[in-house]
Amino acid sequence: MGDSVPGLRSLLLFASMVIAFVPSSFAEDRRTILGIFYEGCEHLCEGFKTAIADSGFPASVVVRDINQDKAQLSAIVAEINETRPDLVLTFGTSVTMGLIGTLEDSRPDRISSNIPVVFTVVADPFGTNIAESFEASGRKNVTGTFNRVPESVNIEVIRQYDPAFSKLGLLYNSNERNSAIKKKELEALAPTLGIELVALELDPGNEGAPDPGTIPERMAELRKKGVEWIYLGSSSYLRKNGDLYTSSAVENGIAIVSPYESLVREKQALLSIAARYYDVGQLAAGQALKILRDGATPGDLPIVRATDFAYVVNMDVARKLDRIPPFAFLQIAEAVTN
Repeated sequence: MGDSVPGLRSLLLFASMVIAFVPSSFAEDRRTILGIFYEGCEHLCEGFKTAIADSGFPASVVVRDINQDKAQLSAIVAEINETRPDLVLTFGTSVTMGLIGTLEDSRPDRISSNIPVVFTVVADPFGTNIAESFEASGRKNVTGTFNRVPESVNIEVIRQYDPAFSKLGLLYNSNERNSAIKKKELEALAPTLGIELVALELDPGNEGAPDPGTIPERMAELRKKGVEWIYLGSSSYLRKNGDLYTSSAVENGIAIVSPYESLVREKQALLSIAARYYDVGQLAAGQALKILRDGATPGDLPIVRATDFAYVVNMDVARKLDRIPPFAFLQIAEAVTN
């Protein structure tokens, strides 16, 4: 009996040492979130990672950038189905379509239907048939976010800025499904709002990526047709070629309105009305936490919509185009220079 207490102490000491050296992955049951991005870990990616870290939920965010190469997606699908991360975050229409397809798409080269997916920055998840409605995606394993301002709002904001506005230009890339859908949407919307749409295809007949040299050519065509405002959205290709696109517009006296805020802050687009990508990343993190932390079924969650939109105007471009915004407009917009 006299040795029982020291023996018990030794046992407790040994047990505490074992517990102390249990790897954190076992102690925390750490989850893995795999983010597939189209053009690098930008503001949305950072907002998502920060929100997950700030939540205190034990999850690692692994970032994969396909650098606008959709050919990588089939290999990524195979990897996901083999490694089975706890959740997949997708960025953009091309990535989302490549990984989960449409509602009717039951091909085997898609992510397994029991791996949770949160999509982001899909310009038209319903037109592309990625999801059924804002109320629910129509798929048990899929939910997402929606960050676009209605195009009718964009047009009305242009009218506030320029009361003489009556003709909207558009360059579209038929090889990007979201770009082609946006063209059809604007074609239907324009007459109802009393404006004319002038839409030109970038590189007709080219089934691959358009020749960038067509951008200044088409911009000059738009100018000849009397276009003074052009919409740039729903095209990762044009966003990638933002320097050429925005400089060509300014050279032709055309003002750009776009949901891509970076083109106003860093390039020569004039006006942006958009939800900040950082904030959208935080919305997506909220969806992920509802699934991983709270046990929600993705398909039972609504597609969460951004509600805060920022107006940003590039004053350097406004001066080049001789389009200084009205004072009332500057009361609601952030003025930037570059």
